[in-house]
Amino acid sequence: MKKTLPPRSLLQKITYYVGNALILLSLFGLLFTFYPIIQLYLFPPQAQTFIIQTLEEPYIQIDKINALAPIIEQVDPWNEAVYQKALKNGVAHAKGSSLPGQKGTVFLFAHSSGSPWELTRYNTVFFRLSELEKGDTIIIGRQKKRYTYSVTEKKEVWPTEVSYLKELEQNQLIVQTCVPIGTSLKRLLIFASPK
Repeated sequence: MKKTLPPRSLLQKITYYVGNALILLSLFGLLFTFYPIIQLYLFPPQAQTFIIQTLEEPYIQIDKINALAPIIEQVDPWNEAVYQKALKNGVAHAKGSSLPGQKGTVFLFAHSSGSPWELTRYNTVFFRLSELEKGDTIIIGRQKKRYTYSVTEKKEVWPTEVSYLKELEQNQLIVQTCVPIGTSLKRLLIFASPK
């Protein structure tokens, strides 16, 4: 004898369809939120150095982590409104630090992540910066010249530790971002010497 299920009531049908729609909407929201991170690992941007090297616009290139972005020069690192605007368009060069080819410290900083609704191509340029190790290469392009640096050290510091922005006599490159990813709890500093 075949058992038949009683017909669903209108409320049960509505609950079934609304529940499934909410599950799909939640999955879409998760995908939208984490897409930039997934994209960086599964489909990293390819550095097109042959195009960018012919430009006079300054840029930073780190092949190991597929990072390639313009550098916005002379950005005030003490004025949040100014540097937040600059970071939407590239990596910021700290005003008062040296420029590539000059004596002294070149200080660059950028986001490692950002809010999903504010993401641009450059908000996540330093997402994988923590993967750099001693000996890795960082290239800075400026006025059709390439300046090559070799990573010597990396360290995490608290946001209040700003001596690195004030002691700029040493010939080096310092690249900074926030860690852990998605927070501004600490700062990751990558130190590199000219090759």
